[in-house]
Amino acid sequence: MMNRLDRPVWAALAHAPQLAEGGALAKRYRRDVNLFAAACDDSAASLAALGALVGEGESVFVLQVPAIRVPDALRAVREAQGVQMLAARPVAPEAGAEAIVPLGEADAPEMLGLAQLTEPGPFLSRTHSMGRFVGVRIDGRLAAMAGERMRFPGFAEVSGVCTHPDFRGRGLARRLSSVVAHTIQQRGEQAFLHAWASNRAAIALYESLGFEFRTAVQVAVLTRRS
Repeated sequence: MMNRLDRPVWAALAHAPQLAEGGALAKRYRRDVNLFAAACDDSAASLAALGALVGEGESVFVLQVPAIRVPDALRAVREAQGVQMLAARPVAPEAGAEAIVPLGEADAPEMLGLAQLTEPGPFLSRTHSMGRFVGVRIDGRLAAMAGERMRFPGFAEVSGVCTHPDFRGRGLARRLSSVVAHTIQQRGEQAFLHAWASNRAAIALYESLGFEFRTAVQVAVLTRRS
């Protein structure tokens, strides 16, 4: 039986029907929530169902441990390797001069703007609805944020970690990541995250917080064949 972490997008979509579109063989997040999609397995029927969820001119992200099989109706426009990491010990929330505040509906436009500027990963107008987000404001501006993305019973992903260029070098991403991971652990869940395999700085930061490498993951951006 495959570990749910090997197909985290599918595991998350299967437990979040309010955020998902699709059926028993393939699902994607609603188009205003996120760009991730997944088939439940690599059978021909499941891959065909995944292909049917992607419209003309659209793209979806696929992330999983097994090699990605591209549905006949789609083509890969980007392929890369990432890492999946798990919190191997309790993560203590780190203190700092600036107050960490919860972010919600009223903050959504600023959250989207910060994500579009810094590109921490797919982030759309309703991505903040995937889980709890927190941030730091400096002089009224949203300087940094982090939150939860994929969630399923017993697990929650730390994601959306980003800092505005004007406020880098203050350790804000580290602080926010520690707070999000600590909150997940306080709920009795396992904190996990993903990073590009080439992003050694991010990997080193997460290792210093107590995360350890679990496995390599495959990432592909798929679009419909013309």
